[in-house]
Amino acid sequence: MQHKVWRKRVVLPLLSGLSVVLCFLAEPALAQGQARLLDRVSPAAAQTLSPALDAQREAARLATLADIPDPETNPVWQRLKSTYFAHQPVQMATDDLLQLEIPGRAEDGATVPVAIRTGPASAPGRQVDKLYLIVDKNPSPLAAEFSFYPLSGRAEIETRIRVEDYSHVRAVAVLHDGSQYMALKYVKASGGCSAPPGRDEAKAKANLGKIRFTLPHGVQPGHATLAQLAVSHPNESGLAIDQATRLYPKSYYVRTVKVSYGGAPVLSADVDFSISENPHFRFYFVPGQGGSLEATVVDTQDKVFRSSLDVSALSSKPTRP
Repeated sequence: MQHKVWRKRVVLPLLSGLSVVLCFLAEPALAQGQARLLDRVSPAAAQTLSPALDAQREAARLATLADIPDPETNPVWQRLKSTYFAHQPVQMATDDLLQLEIPGRAEDGATVPVAIRTGPASAPGRQVDKLYLIVDKNPSPLAAEFSFYPLSGRAEIETRIRVEDYSHVRAVAVLHDGSQYMALKYVKASGGCSAPPGRDEAKAKANLGKIRFTLPHGVQPGHATLAQLAVSHPNESGLAIDQATRLYPKSYYVRTVKVSYGGAPVLSADVDFSISENPHFRFYFVPGQGGSLEATVVDTQDKVFRSSLDVSALSSKPTRP
C-alpha cells in the first residue's frame, strides 16, 4: 500500500515533469540513467518503477524517430539514385549482406569513423563489386566509390569522413549480378566540411603525399589479410575559411586511390573532400608467398604519389606504422 501511495504522489509526478526533457536524451544515456536509478532503490520500489520507466524509454525512442527525416524522399538521394543506381532497384540490405558502422552522434564532424562490412557471397554472382559511400547533406554527397577485385578477398572498407550537417549516411553495395543493396544510418554531426584545419601548414607541406602501409595482423598467405593505407594530404574542402587571410582556399584533395598486389588490382577508389584530412583506408587483400603491395594516389592538382610494401620480406607478425 505504501508503495502505491509513494508511486502516485512522488514517482508519477516526477516522471511526468521530466518526460519532455528525457524525450530529447539519447536512448543509451536514458537507459543508463534509469539503470542507476534502479540500483539505488529497494527491489520492491524497482519493481514498481519498471513499467513507468519502460514507457519512458518507448517515448524517447518514438521522439527520436519523429525527428529523423524520411530517407527515401530526400531530393539528393533521389538524384543520386537516378544517376548511379537506375538500372536496378536499391533494396534494403540485411545484416548478413551489408553493414554500415558509424556513430549516431559524432564527437567531431571532421573525422567521423565509418566502416562498411559485407558478408561472404552466398552464391555465384553474389560477390560485391562496388561500394558507394554517400552523405546526403554534404556539399559533395558522393564521398567515395570503391571497386573491388578478386585479390581483395573481402569487400570491406574503413575510413574517416566529414559530415557537414545532420544527415543520413548510406552504403550501397552493387553485386556482380547487378543487384543493389543499401544500409543507412542517421548521423548527428555538423561542420565537418567547413571546420578550420588544425594542422601545422609547414609540416603538412613537408609531408605532402607521403604514404604509409601497415598490416595490423601481419601477412596471412592465401587468406584475406587486413591492410591499412594512410596518405598525408590536407584534403582541403575549400569551405573552411583561412583564419589568417580570411579567404576561402581552393579545394585540393585526393581524387583517386589504386592498390595492387603483384601487379594485379586489389582496390580502386574515386573519392573527394568528404574524406577527412590525411585520408586513411583499411581494406583486405589476399597475399601469396611474395610480391609487393603497391599504391598510386592522384590528387586534384594531378600530383601522383606512389608507395610499395614488400610483402615477401614480412612475417605473420604485424608491421609497425
